[in-house]
Parts: sequence; structure tokens; C-alpha cells
Amino acid sequence: MKEAKWKEKFVERYQNLTDINLFLETSLKPLRKTVRVNTLKTNVQEIKKRMKLEPIPWGDTGFFTEGYGIGNTLEHYLGYIYLQGAASMIPPIVLNPKRNEIVLDMCASPGSKTSQMAAMMENTGLIVANDNAMERLKPLTLNLQRCGVSNTVLTQMEGRWFKEMEFDKILVDAPCSGIGTIRKSFKTIEMWNPNFSRKMCGIQKQLLSTAIPMLKEDGVLVYSTCTLEPEEDEGVVDAILQRHPELELEKISIEIKHGDAVEEFEGKHYSSEIKKCLRIWPQDNDTEGFFVAKFKKK
Repeated sequence: MKEAKWKEKFVERYQNLTDINLFLETSLKPLRKTVRVNTLKTNVQEIKKRMKLEPIPWGDTGFFTEGYGIGNTLEHYLGYIYLQGAASMIPPIVLNPKRNEIVLDMCASPGSKTSQMAAMMENTGLIVANDNAMERLKPLTLNLQRCGVSNTVLTQMEGRWFKEMEFDKILVDAPCSGIGTIRKSFKTIEMWNPNFSRKMCGIQKQLLSTAIPMLKEDGVLVYSTCTLEPEEDEGVVDAILQRHPELELEKISIEIKHGDAVEEFEGKHYSSEIKKCLRIWPQDNDTEGFFVAKFKKK
């Protein structure tokens, strides 16, 4: 990682979006280990007796921790803890599913956010956890079983084929170019090119356009990505607002450092409403990069 070579075009692109030196420096540092306590099987006090934990400022079940082989601990095998990135915990917190609600997790595998929402709902109501490939359903199934999730049904289909259902809340944690995950694998930057982002934009807009008719009035839809590409983040949100006047963006109020939303990129100007979105750079909180938008159906 120390000898990593950054693509010149990538650096040119991102130096207009953030403090490029700090971004590149942070992206080469290993991620801090983080876990979420699974309250379907245990409680925070019990896990604190077993492990050294440092609270993550957002949410009350996420923690930074230390040590190696956490995935091989008894607590992990029993489903008492879930290895989950600190930034990955944010979309379910923003969606805030309640007891007895009906929720769609459109791109659910490997189940981090699905199991988090099930715990928030105390295994009541219903979560439809969908993914489009059998190979992706396997880890989803295993993780939900290990965590004791019982309010979830699994479906396998392209997200765009959903119809004639109604949900109180929908999470679209969309497939993306993954620029926020460089700290996990530098291959992400080796594979980067702007054309791939443009391709992903089409998929993301299609998933959201499918989800919106299924959302009940006053329902909440959260769109999230682990990329920092403006076209896939603010650009997609702006396009959806233009196409769907029945939606409005809600400001995300969460205790977390974040960057400014990108209001203009490569000659395209986005709605001022974009400021309500959450753009998290790796250097902001020593996490992965993430983007979150919260829509409400009028």
C-alpha cells in the first residue's frame, strides 16, 4: 500500500472535491476494526465485559475495537457481534425502521444492514431482503441465521422487477464503483475509470425508480453508496428529484463529521437541496467513505 501509485486522472478529479493530500494519505491507512453488538442475542453491557470497546459516536451498538482474529472469536461465531464498518452502520440509523413496520432492503447481501435493521425492529414486522444472485444470497442467509434474525424473508431477483408491493421504509444500498472502500483494497483504484461510474449511475437510477412507487405515503427511502463519485451520489439524487416531484429530501441529523455536498461537477449544477445529503470522506472520521441521502414521499 505504501508504494501504491495513484492514477493521474483520478488525482486530478478528486483534488477539486476535497483536500487531496489528506484524502490520499488516509486512504492508504488500514481501517480501524469495528463491530456492532447484536441486541437480538445479547446486550452492550455483556459484550463490554468480554471485549475492549470504544463507542462509535453515531448509534449505540457500534464500537471500535482492538486485536486480531475477531472473526474467529466465540462472540462472533455465536452471533453476539457482527463485523461491520463504522460508516456502513449509518444508512439503517438514518432509515430508522420501527417495530412492526414493513421494510425492503433491495440490495441486501451480505446482510450487515439487514441484520442491523432486524435488531432495531426487535425481530418484529417484516424485512424483505433481496439480492440478484444466488452466490450473494448464501452469505446473506448464513449471516442472518447466525444473528438470530427471524423477521426476514429472502428474495432473489433484479431489484428493478419489484412491483405491486407497499413498504413503510426502503433501503437502497446500491451497487457502485466503491471508491470509499480503497482502505480495504487498493484494487478499487486500479480498476477505476469514469466510464464505469457512468454505467453504475444507470443501474442506481433504475433501482430507485423501481423502489419509489412501492413506498407508502409519508414513507422513507434511504439511498446509500460506498463511493465518492459525484455522478453516482449527488448526480443520482438530483436526477431522482427532477423525475419524482412526489419526493423530498430530508436533512440528515447525525453526530458525525462530514464534507460538503457537491453542488456542481463537470459543468452540471445540482439542486440546492443536495446540501441535505451526507458525504463522508475517509479522513473525516477515520472510516470508509460513504454517501447517504434520505427521501420522504409526500
